[in-house]
Amino acid sequence: MNKLTYSLFTAAAAGLLLAGSAAAQAGPGVVDPGHPRVNEVNGREARQQRRIANGVKNGSLNPKETANLEKREASVQKQEQKDMAKHNGHLTKAEQRNLNKRENRISRSIYRDKHNDK
Repeated sequence: MNKLTYSLFTAAAAGLLLAGSAAAQAGPGVVDPGHPRVNEVNGREARQQRRIANGVKNGSLNPKETANLEKREASVQKQEQKDMAKHNGHLTKAEQRNLNKRENRISRSIYRDKHNDK
C-alpha cells in the first residue's frame, strides 16, 4: 500500500472515530445520557475507540483490521441507540450485559490484532 493510500485511509478512520464518539454521546433516542448504564457503555466505547486510534497511529493495526474493528464498534453503537430508544434513553441490565459481552469480544480482537506478529 503506498503512502498516499495509507494516509487517506488513516484520515478516513480518524473521521469514523470522531463520528462514532459523537454518536455515542448524543443521538436519536438519547433522553437521559446521564443514566449510569448508558455512561458505562459509552465510556467503554470511547476507550476502545482510543485503543483503535492508537493502533492506527503506531502502525500495530493494518487498514483491514481497523476497518473490521470500526464496523463492529459501529454495530454496537447502533444496537445501543435502538435499545435506548425503546426505554426513554435508558438501558436495561440485560441490554447492558449484551452490549458489554459484544464490547468484550471486540476488546479481545483489538488486543489480538495489535499484538499479532506481522
